[in-house]
Amino acid sequence: MFLVTLRFSANRAQAPAHMDGHNAWIRRGFADGVFLLVGGLDGGAGGAVLAHNITRGDLEARLRDDPFVSEAVVDADIVAITPGRVDDRLAFLKA
Repeated sequence: MFLVTLRFSANRAQAPAHMDGHNAWIRRGFADGVFLLVGGLDGGAGGAVLAHNITRGDLEARLRDDPFVSEAVVDADIVAITPGRVDDRLAFLKA
């Protein structure tokens, strides 16, 4: 599982021009069963994605398809998480 932070860069002003493509990218992530959660970072600093059922390499390729990443609107940072102890409602994450 991975936590991806998408922090706005100096090119943030270009975000509106790429918002439709970014939202389509998010929809594909959910439709493909890769994204579990997408949300904003406090203070409008950017966003975050919780992804699973994907390799790091495939996630990196998926991120390159996000217009926000490819157009340098955000800087993406990937943190790998190996679930250990989870609430029963999230047991599927340990698989």
